Amino acid sequence: MSDHYAVFGNPIAHSKSPQIHAAFAAQCAQGLRYDAILAPHDGFAQAITDFVAAGGRGANVTLPFKEEAFRLTKRLTDRARIAGAVNTLTFDDNGMIGDNTDGEGLLRDLTTNLLYSLAGRRILLLGAGGAARGVLAPLLASSPAVLTIANRTPAKALQLAKRFAACGPVHGVAYHELAGQSFDLLINATAASLSGELPPLPAGVFAPGSLAYDMMYGETETPFLTFARQNGAARGHDGLGMLVEQAAESFQIWRGVRPHTLPVIAMLRTAGANRSITAG
Repeated sequence: MSDHYAVFGNPIAHSKSPQIHAAFAAQCAQGLRYDAILAPHDGFAQAITDFVAAGGRGANVTLPFKEEAFRLTKRLTDRARIAGAVNTLTFDDNGMIGDNTDGEGLLRDLTTNLLYSLAGRRILLLGAGGAARGVLAPLLASSPAVLTIANRTPAKALQLAKRFAACGPVHGVAYHELAGQSFDLLINATAASLSGELPPLPAGVFAPGSLAYDMMYGETETPFLTFARQNGAARGHDGLGMLVEQAAESFQIWRGVRPHTLPVIAMLRTAGANRSITAG
C-alpha cells in the first residue's frame, strides 16, 4: 500500500494540493497517496486522530486550522514555534511533529521565481491570522526597511507585532492608519478573496514600482489584485507559486527529496487548474 498523506481544511474541495503532490510523487518516483479531507470546524483534532489511526503518515493544514494545529502539537520545529501556527504535520511512533513551511514557500516564490529582493523594502502585510504568522519571521529575516501589519482588529496586529519585535522592524496598525503611507511590497494574507471581498485599504498605499502579492489564487484576478492594478501597483501576483513552493518543502520533510517546482507551477497554470480562489 502507498503511504497516505492529506490536507485538512474547511472548505477544502477546491484544493489543488492533491494534484501538486501527485505531480511531485511522479517526478521523484515516490509511492504515495494524497487526499483533501474536510474537517468540521469543531472537529479538526478528531479528524487528525482518525487519520493517524488509519495509518496516515503526514498532513498539511490549511484554513482555518493552522493555529489549532499549533496548539495540538507538542513537538514543534523552531519555525513553527516562532510562527505560532502549523501547516505541516509528520506522524511517527512518538506522536506528531508540527512544522510551518509557509514562510519558506513565500520567500522562494518571491525571491527565486519572481526575482524580487526584499532587502530595504517597505512591506505591508494584511491580516493577523495563521497565514500571516507563518511568514512574518522569514520576511523580517530578509532585512526589510520596515514591516507593517494591518488588521481589521488592530489589537491583533499590535499583539502580533509585539510577538515578532525581536525579529526585526515591525509594527501593527488599523487599516485607517495606513492613510498617507505607501509601501513597496503589499502581501494579502487575509481570507477576504475567498468571499470576493477586499481589505479596506486607503488609496495611495501602492508606492511607484510596488509589487502586490495575494496569498490566494484563482482563475480570475482576485479583488485585491484588481484594486492593486487600478491603484498604482507596478506588478501583481497570486499565491499559486507560494502554494507549490510550500508543498515542495513539506514533501521534502516527508520523503527526503525536494521536487522541482517550476514544471508543476507551469502545469497548473496551463491546465487551468486554478479554477477557484483558494489558499491550500
